[in-house]
Amino acid sequence: MLLLAVDTATPAVTVALHDGESVLAQSHQVDARRHGELLLPSVDRVLAEAGVKLDALTGIVVGVGPGPYTGLRVGLVTASTFAAVLGIPVHGLCTLDGLAYAAGTAGIEGPFTVATDARRKEVYWARYEDPRTRVGEPAVDRPADIAEQVAGLPAVGQGARLYPEVFTDARDPEHQSAAALAGLAAERLASGAAFLPVTPLYLRRPDAQVPKNYKVVTPQ
Repeated sequence: MLLLAVDTATPAVTVALHDGESVLAQSHQVDARRHGELLLPSVDRVLAEAGVKLDALTGIVVGVGPGPYTGLRVGLVTASTFAAVLGIPVHGLCTLDGLAYAAGTAGIEGPFTVATDARRKEVYWARYEDPRTRVGEPAVDRPADIAEQVAGLPAVGQGARLYPEVFTDARDPEHQSAAALAGLAAERLASGAAFLPVTPLYLRRPDAQVPKNYKVVTPQ
């Protein structure tokens, strides 16, 4: 097994190479505006550090969100393209699940909350019984609207850091880690567990929309 994991659903542009037992190399940069610029050089750097050629990969792992429209699709398109060119499978995982798995590595057992920045003064979030068990589906909400549901729980992710009045016990990790995503994928592959479709989990409409009452000026 040789998995390349990527995730661009959060401000972190994160890449890791995993052999099924441990991480061979990884790259992690936080820049919410440069996903497209940073991702491929990060892949090259990780493969070079591990001394691995792209055609040696047996699978691609990608975080499918939830996340903002533009950044999220960079990772999904890249992962799908690699998989198609190499003729290998691509495995989708919820980005929040990757953060939860990383929280377990950091020593959090559960229950706890994962919250990432959804912009518009909202968070993408989910509750977890433990680092591998999510309660329900991911959601997008204003922090004040979910205060009762997350009260008293440890919380990880950038969203928890942004709203300390609601997430009163914010802990590391703050950002997504492809190394954790790859570790979770390796476990699921070994157990035969299912993966998500490699389609973006937006949870809401993109920021960029066609204006209402748009006037068509092209010939009919």
